[in-house]
Amino acid sequence: MQTSKYPDSPRVGVGAVVFNDNRVLLIKRGKSPSKGMWAIPGGHVELGETLQEAAEREVLEETGLTIKAGKPLFVFDLVARDDNHMVKYHYVIVDMKAEFVSGELKAGDDAVDARWVSPMEIKGLGVNDKTRQFLKQHFGFGT
Repeated sequence: MQTSKYPDSPRVGVGAVVFNDNRVLLIKRGKSPSKGMWAIPGGHVELGETLQEAAEREVLEETGLTIKAGKPLFVFDLVARDDNHMVKYHYVIVDMKAEFVSGELKAGDDAVDARWVSPMEIKGLGVNDKTRQFLKQHFGFGT
C-alpha cells in the first residue's frame, strides 16, 4: 500500500473553485502540503470516485457546503523532494469549476478555517502560490 510520504507513483487530488457573490471559497489547510496556507478546498480522489464526486465530497467535509462540480479548470503538479532529492510526495491536482448549492459555512476535516474571500481580501492572506496565480490569471483576484 502506498503512503503519501515517499510514494511509488503520483496521487490524484481535486479542488473545487466555488464563487458566491464575487467571493471565492478558500480553506486554511491544517495538514501538509501547504499547512497553514489558504487554498482552494479539495483532497484525494478515492478509488471508484469521479473527479466531480471527489470535489463535492471534499468540499462538504472541509466546509459543510453542498456544491455541484462541473468541468476541470486548471491542472498542475505539486511535487516535494527531500534533501536527497527523493520524492516525498507528488500530487496531480485537478481544480474543478463548481457552483454553490447550499449549506452553512464551517471549517471541518483537515481545514482549520474556511471563508468566502473577496478580491481585495485575498491580498492580505497567506494564499498558496498556485492558488494565487490561478485566481489572479483567470478571475482577476488579488490584482
